[in-house]
Amino acid sequence: MGKKRIIKPTEEELLKETEKVEAKAKKEIKEPFKKIKEGKIYISSSYNNTIITLTDSQGNVLGWRSAGTIGFKGTKKATPYAASKVAEAMSQLAQKFGIEKIAVLVKGIGSGRESAIRSLAARGLEVVSIKDITPIPHNGCRPPKVRRV
Repeated sequence: MGKKRIIKPTEEELLKETEKVEAKAKKEIKEPFKKIKEGKIYISSSYNNTIITLTDSQGNVLGWRSAGTIGFKGTKKATPYAASKVAEAMSQLAQKFGIEKIAVLVKGIGSGRESAIRSLAARGLEVVSIKDITPIPHNGCRPPKVRRV
């Protein structure tokens, strides 16, 4: 087949690349620990679980918690008590980032919706707005044909 020739980069090119990588790594390390004043909290409450996501005002995810990660198993994950515990853990994370004001966006039909919002407000976070973003079908899919037996 013959020898393969590999183009070797010069030392200057290697130095430029390492400087770029190091600069990017420093930015990524410092980025999460800067103090953010405002953020958004997304509460996704289903019949089986409650998931809460913390984002900054642009929508970049800072962290998330769910009833399963805290330690609830099975049907206990869908209870309002589990949702309030998830919200308490999320408020601790928000305070760690320095977030004081939050906008809450709620999605889903689970039982943990209201209790999660109440516990977020009770833990010292200032709730600026509450918005329901549950998807609603407008006519939706075509239903199945009637079963003939």
